[in-house]
Amino acid sequence: MEVPPQGELLVNATLSDEERRRYSRNLLLPEIGEAGQARLRSGRVVVVGAGGLGSAVLYYLAAAGVGHIGIVDSDAVELSNLQRQILHRVADLGRPKVDSARDAITSLNPHCRVETFAVRLAAADIGAILKECHAVLDASDNFQTRFLVADYCWQAKIPLVSAAVAEFSGQLFVVDPAQGSPCYRCLLPEPPKERELGILGAVAGVMGCLQAIETLKLLLGLASDLVHRLLTFDALACRFHKMARSRAADCPLCGDNPIIGRQAALT
Repeated sequence: MEVPPQGELLVNATLSDEERRRYSRNLLLPEIGEAGQARLRSGRVVVVGAGGLGSAVLYYLAAAGVGHIGIVDSDAVELSNLQRQILHRVADLGRPKVDSARDAITSLNPHCRVETFAVRLAAADIGAILKECHAVLDASDNFQTRFLVADYCWQAKIPLVSAAVAEFSGQLFVVDPAQGSPCYRCLLPEPPKERELGILGAVAGVMGCLQAIETLKLLLGLASDLVHRLLTFDALACRFHKMARSRAADCPLCGDNPIIGRQAALT
């Protein structure tokens, strides 16, 4: 099935009485209303990562009524996850995170269709998992996955909402080729060295909630300043800051002389 371009979501504007009650606070917002809620119901997103960021993202996308949510994560729930990964419980220890996340989401909102992928994304399978999305959310915890997802989304022209957290800080931005965004590599040309850092769990919650907001705006066709800016959060100073992002002429993906070819999954 081909997914309609952004702004042309397949919409059935008729909501059930139960949906009107469930989403009543959404419907009161002029920017949403019944037509917007129907857009959310017809939306298909994939969240890469069901950890700290993914926990907040998945809860709020499901609560808002996004109709189809894919979850990608190859890990099992560990005790150290519970400090920040609020989708999971003690009873879920040892279970695949995608299963625990699915159960939590469907218990909150059974209207959401949840599809799980207990894999670590690779070039061979990323196209089959992401190709029908209206938006992809990068909530992963390693740069190999981040760059794979970002490169694929850029080449496939799928909007990407990317967040990251470490220690007491977080960052967030949106890459939407249709809106002339700089690509991910314009900001970070190559993967840096991986380091294991601590994190205050609530920081992941803050950035995951903001990531969900940006995704909902994309599905609703609302403008976002973050398609051309980077938002950073300093929890110790309780301060947000936005800085401009611009296309890099020497970017290896979208620059004047790109050296990164199209992924095999796109062909």
